[in-house]
Amino acid sequence: MVLLHVLFEHASGYALFAVKEVEEIGMLLPQVEESVLSIGKFNSMVSLAAFFPFKSAQAALENMNAISEGLVHADLKLFLETNLPRSGKKKAVLGVSDAKIGAALQEEFGISIQTGGVVAEIGRGVRLHFHSLVKGLTAHAASKAQLGLGHSYSRAKVKFNVNRADNMIIQSIALLDQLDKDINTFSMRVREWYGYHFPELIKIVSENSMYCRLAQLIGNRKELTEESLESLEEVVMDNAKAQAILDASRSSMGMDISPIDLINIERFSNRVVSLAAYRLELQEYLRSKMSQVAPNLAALIGEVVGARLISHAGSLTNLAKYPASTVQILGAEKALFRALKTRGNTPKYGLIFHSTFIGRAAAKNKGRISRYLANKCTIASRIDCFSEIPTSVFGDKLREQVEERLSFYETGEVPRKNVEVMKEAVKEATDVAAEIKRKLEKKEKKRKKREKKLQELQANGETNGEEEVDNEKIVKKKKRKQVAEETEVQAEEIPAAENGAGETPSKKKKKRKAEEAEDAVVTDNRDEETDTPAKKKKKKTESVDTEPAEETAEIAVSEKKKKKKKKENAD
Repeated sequence: MVLLHVLFEHASGYALFAVKEVEEIGMLLPQVEESVLSIGKFNSMVSLAAFFPFKSAQAALENMNAISEGLVHADLKLFLETNLPRSGKKKAVLGVSDAKIGAALQEEFGISIQTGGVVAEIGRGVRLHFHSLVKGLTAHAASKAQLGLGHSYSRAKVKFNVNRADNMIIQSIALLDQLDKDINTFSMRVREWYGYHFPELIKIVSENSMYCRLAQLIGNRKELTEESLESLEEVVMDNAKAQAILDASRSSMGMDISPIDLINIERFSNRVVSLAAYRLELQEYLRSKMSQVAPNLAALIGEVVGARLISHAGSLTNLAKYPASTVQILGAEKALFRALKTRGNTPKYGLIFHSTFIGRAAAKNKGRISRYLANKCTIASRIDCFSEIPTSVFGDKLREQVEERLSFYETGEVPRKNVEVMKEAVKEATDVAAEIKRKLEKKEKKRKKREKKLQELQANGETNGEEEVDNEKIVKKKKRKQVAEETEVQAEEIPAAENGAGETPSKKKKKRKAEEAEDAVVTDNRDEETDTPAKKKKKKTESVDTEPAEETAEIAVSEKKKKKKKKENAD
């Protein structure tokens, strides 16, 4: 007898269901298939053997990523080792919905795996009644878990999409082709519209964007004079053409135009000119993007043709997987299938026909050079797709090889061997890659240093704040002392100034400075001269003692003088 267990992967966890002894032929009957829809009948066929809930949303995402890639996650391995019965009379069979994960499980556990037939029907029923079969799980909680896991899985796929850089190239080349068509259509409309007023301009100027700029500049042809010749030369970049336009405007056969119609034509011309300018910017953007994503392919065949090949293949990875024969006729599928149907000649080239190499080759050598170019394009796309550091060294060398092959077809000059060229390319590429790595490491070191400095500043922010507060307090104290000293000096200077005797303020300041200098000299030479400080202190104390005596003498003299003056006034 066979004991069938069915593994079911849900957003909330892994579940293992035991299928009761029912014949597979009977299970596939239409009546039995209908009974899957009712929970009562389905419960009689299936019972829950074990359930392993995921610990977190991150764990659920990791398990689902592993299943989608056909890998056995550690959680799934532990769950099956614990709950799947292997020994017994009945042979254990594990039913899995996906054949990829089934093959991985068979290799891991060495058990028989069943994927189709009855397992698909049971999986359909389990998916429908899962919230009823697992205790404690509601339909709302199950749907919420599925929604959350679906969003996170989609975000992860978009985030880790290896082709995400190619998407910008695909969109850019599609927009570039669309802009070419639109600018061409709009320019023809401007030609037809402005041609009623100035029909001779079409014959003189054939380029679309230049015609639109001239229509915008000229406006009413009757207002065109000799003064506007310089502005015409700036647009046309040719003196003879500018003079021809001026002469044609004087003898034009066109009809007169109203100011309102002229304003509309000028507005439309302005739009076409802005579209042409944007097309140039977009082409530059495409060139820079191709140099980042596929530098070798761009160096070999050009940015536009390379971008068209990537766009037609769907991605750079798909283009790298194609053989050279497919790349050669990529873009000429209709012609190929028509040739196969009618048993005619198959096409020799597709999109690579727009390359300059095929145009330069002779008619009899076009097929040969297209085959050789497709071969080199395949090599370049594979190098771009799978190389870690993108460089254009290989693309330049491959281009040189194609040039040599062209000259060989024309002149018979034998080209270099592929082995020699590739050895040179590998040597140059390793040097360039080492240089790029060194620059990247330097940038990384600088970034890490900045981060460390920021962290240190953040960590020392509090201590620095405290130090700043202490410094501010010290500065305030010093300022207070200075203010107090200044007030004392002023108080000493005021009576001296009133009496007109004694020393002037400037002299006092000089004296004070000299005393401070003496004190500094004393402190510096304290270690060298041990005897001098005592003498200096004595001198200092004597000078300090003499100063108040002198001040008292001066005060007494001034008082006597005041008394004499009072007596004289009284007499």
